[in-house]
Amino acid sequence: MTVVAIPDVIPVTPAYWAEACAHLAKKDRVMKKLIPQFGDAILETRGDAFVTLARSIVGQQISVKAAQSVWDRFSVLTKRLTPSAVLKLKVDDMRAAGLSARKVEYLVDLAMHFSSGTVHVKSWQDMDDEAIIDELVAIRGIGRWTAEMFLIFHLLRPNVLPLDDVGLINGISRNYFSGEPVSRSDAREVAQAWSPYSTVATWYIWRSLDPVPVAY
Repeated sequence: MTVVAIPDVIPVTPAYWAEACAHLAKKDRVMKKLIPQFGDAILETRGDAFVTLARSIVGQQISVKAAQSVWDRFSVLTKRLTPSAVLKLKVDDMRAAGLSARKVEYLVDLAMHFSSGTVHVKSWQDMDDEAIIDELVAIRGIGRWTAEMFLIFHLLRPNVLPLDDVGLINGISRNYFSGEPVSRSDAREVAQAWSPYSTVATWYIWRSLDPVPVAY
């Protein structure tokens, strides 16, 4: 999921972060060592739901640099990137921006879901994680991993454990199993100590592999 930080937007951070770090440091020996290494760094969210998901679609299966280039060309096709504005765009113009035919279809489907109210954006704060994932994976081009990244980086949900994420599995292998191969069940067992703050633990596992936080 390639999403690049939007300039001039004040980031939002989770209110539960300090409490989560204290909980993890108490429950997990690895977290107790990892958390202090990254100082005041914290999970942040920027932008709106539609733009975040559109960026995730644009960035699929291409490099960060290529994704940014395509996004820059796509985003200037309309003054404001909204679902209704995307539905008014010409397919040829979207293709000329560097989007594949399939990604054009995905973006149109995303815009249709948002404009028709099929996804209940205003209700998400009151919905549980799995209900939101179910809505998102019904959109073409969005799988469970992308939906979980959205829960983490956009909605700041505290207890997301993305077991399909390669970085999480590799980080657990490195930090808990001395680099030995790790199964999903191994990862789930390790993460039992993280609940109800699996998101925060996952974020620190990612940082152990790459100290620079990804901005979404």
